[in-house]
Amino acid sequence: MSTLTTGQEYLSAPEVAELLRVSHCKILAWIARGELRAVDLASYVGQRPRWKISRQDLEDFLARRAATPPPKPTRRRRRRQDDNVIEYY
Repeated sequence: MSTLTTGQEYLSAPEVAELLRVSHCKILAWIARGELRAVDLASYVGQRPRWKISRQDLEDFLARRAATPPPKPTRRRRRRQDDNVIEYY
């Protein structure tokens, strides 16, 4: 765990993987697909990426993926039968 000058806490991909109990490859896949926002701190362009994920970006990612309970089905009301109508089946 590290903090930069912004005061925001940043985690590496393996640290996030350990927190979420998934493989670090899964974290890298989420970053590659753009689902999880991360910053590349590699020294040179084209060098192996060194991803850092802010706590806020991780919380936003988890909030987007949170499961919500399905909406309750609306109950259909039965139509009142008109006494003058005869229904044939």
